[in-house]
Amino acid sequence: MATLEIKDLHVSVRTDDAAKEILRGVNLTVNSGETHAIMGPNGSGKSTLAYAIAGHPKYEVTSGSVLLDGEELLELEVDERARAGLFLAMQYPVEVPGVSMSNFLRTAATAARGEAPQVRHWVKEVKQAMADLDIDPSFAERSVNENFSGGEKKRHEILQLDLLKPKFAVLDETDSGLDVDALRVVSEGVNRYTANKDKGVLLITHYTRILKHITPDFVHVFAGGRVVESGGAELATQLEEEGYVRFTGAKESAAV
Repeated sequence: MATLEIKDLHVSVRTDDAAKEILRGVNLTVNSGETHAIMGPNGSGKSTLAYAIAGHPKYEVTSGSVLLDGEELLELEVDERARAGLFLAMQYPVEVPGVSMSNFLRTAATAARGEAPQVRHWVKEVKQAMADLDIDPSFAERSVNENFSGGEKKRHEILQLDLLKPKFAVLDETDSGLDVDALRVVSEGVNRYTANKDKGVLLITHYTRILKHITPDFVHVFAGGRVVESGGAELATQLEEEGYVRFTGAKESAAV
């Protein structure tokens, strides 16, 4: 069983004036076979947690630890964290002009697996994964995310997840901007990834609609840069009905 442990994590964001503390002591453990949903109001630190774990240079870890199977991720470079088994699906996937999806995926798979996949088997694997996500085969020769719609970008994030098969996936608002059909397809892709119960997911979302397709084992409420309450899937339903008022002390104008 693999384990991702976040221990007393404090993270600041560098601004023009000074560093601003965003995460104020996050403690969370995700085991393989578990799906953890993180919900909370805007500005609570959910996305900061995702990017800090992945190693984004904008976010400075001032104290704490992130361990993957006992190995300190914070001491590793971004690519080393990926090879160790960590995957981040970004809220706003970036475009990479001039690099085809097929080359990008095979290069990433080679790095993750330690050797280049055999071409014949690889082509079959990619075709099947694209078909499962209703991705047009022509997208394989297009530049990474260039002129893709929001839904197309999110499907390709899950395509990477399917092909790379990391130990843990951090999904940062993967459901944002998806219509009902794309939400279903993306959710099914995540469920295929977790089907063997040997992978772990940290799912960051504002909305309960994706949790109707992906059933979390645990739901955590983020407020003020830390986890303030945890529970089962029923907690998400409660948040949808009541919002975050009791955690923030003020009415939230944004939807859950």
